[in-house]
Amino acid sequence: MSIPVKLKAFEGPLDLLLHLIDKNKINIYDIPIVEITEQYLEYIQLMESKNLEIMSEFLVMAAMLINIKSRMLLPILTEEDEEEIDPRQELVDRLLEYKMYKYVSEQLRDKQEDASRVMFKPPSIPKEIADYKEEINVDELVGDLTLSKLHEIFTSIVKKQSDKIDPIRSKFGKIEKEEINLGEVFIQIQKFGIEHKVFYFRNLLEQQTTKMEIIVTFLGILELIKLGRIKIEQEHMFDDIRITYLASNIISMEEAGF
Repeated sequence: MSIPVKLKAFEGPLDLLLHLIDKNKINIYDIPIVEITEQYLEYIQLMESKNLEIMSEFLVMAAMLINIKSRMLLPILTEEDEEEIDPRQELVDRLLEYKMYKYVSEQLRDKQEDASRVMFKPPSIPKEIADYKEEINVDELVGDLTLSKLHEIFTSIVKKQSDKIDPIRSKFGKIEKEEINLGEVFIQIQKFGIEHKVFYFRNLLEQQTTKMEIIVTFLGILELIKLGRIKIEQEHMFDDIRITYLASNIISMEEAGF
């Protein structure tokens, strides 16, 4: 009475060969073709498949293995200038390519399984809450800050920038009109606010290189105060103004209604 043997299902002859290589812990670049061929033929004999198309693929690979085995047993005659070609090279290339595609397919399958366990919930925030905008108390934002204090800081920054200018070299060259875009400066101030959150008015103005840039930056600060997107504080008279950026996004002057 014969003992039934259950074989592992293989996707093809290359899959079977990779199984034998892993099972025997063989270096794929140095396959002992005699040993692998014998084991491969044993698996073929144990397979019970009535599908001729599937069996033909395994038989074609068996023929290839036998061909390689016979070529390796024959003496190799090569010219001195010709490099010896390993009969196993084509098989190794096919195995490496198949192994790569198999690995990729396994990764895609794992991602598909992970994705199948993810549930998505559509937004369910009521329109009344989504459209709600908190009222801004301008008096609370401005505090004890006055235009005279802003003017003092502005004058100090302008004087500091003027001191950097060489009175002689500044007259050299061609005088050109400065092209300053208020909209771009308006956006740059907001980017600076998102990045730093809390900063000082003097530090912001010191980054400007020309008097016109300082003026435009000053105007941009005033507009942001008006829109309630920044909060300004000053602990003592003549102290630097502390600015807190309240918004989390950037808007253009067109969106602000200018």
